[in-house]
Amino acid sequence: MIKAILIFNNHGKPRLSKFYQPYVSISPRFNPCSLLLIGGSDNKLIYRHYATLYFVFCVDSSESELGILDLIQVFVETLDKCFENVCELDLIFHVDKVHNILAEMVMGGMVLETNMNEIVTQIDAQNKLEKSEAGLAGAPARAVSAVKNMNLPEIPRNINIGDISIKVPNLPSFK
Repeated sequence: MIKAILIFNNHGKPRLSKFYQPYVSISPRFNPCSLLLIGGSDNKLIYRHYATLYFVFCVDSSESELGILDLIQVFVETLDKCFENVCELDLIFHVDKVHNILAEMVMGGMVLETNMNEIVTQIDAQNKLEKSEAGLAGAPARAVSAVKNMNLPEIPRNINIGDISIKVPNLPSFK
């Protein structure tokens, strides 16, 4: 099981962190300390260095090292396809998209998908949906600006729609 995915730059600054190991925050903490004791643990750190970034996966002993290295390779190549020559700044400014890509690959510490084309297809579909929602989110602002730009000779006092008649109270000017 994958317990954490971390991405650091060459200076040790974290650029992405995703943890899959649950931690109950209500439980009491005994002997709090600031260091990680790894001796006797069944956890492994598997990492790969690309350009200015280190991709680090913390896994338990049941995971294959070569399988995780392949997963890192697929993750980096998928990032490269989605961002067209990915760099550290893409991870900083598009962290939501990076998390979406990671969520398509790994969920709950288990690998879901390793087919790069399938992942890119799903991410493209998410991007199209986000763009269409942004269009809907801007609709109220466009409606207000359209009302402000209408050239009415006077503000209507009565609106008649079929059998319904609405009296409009005195309103301040739109402009």
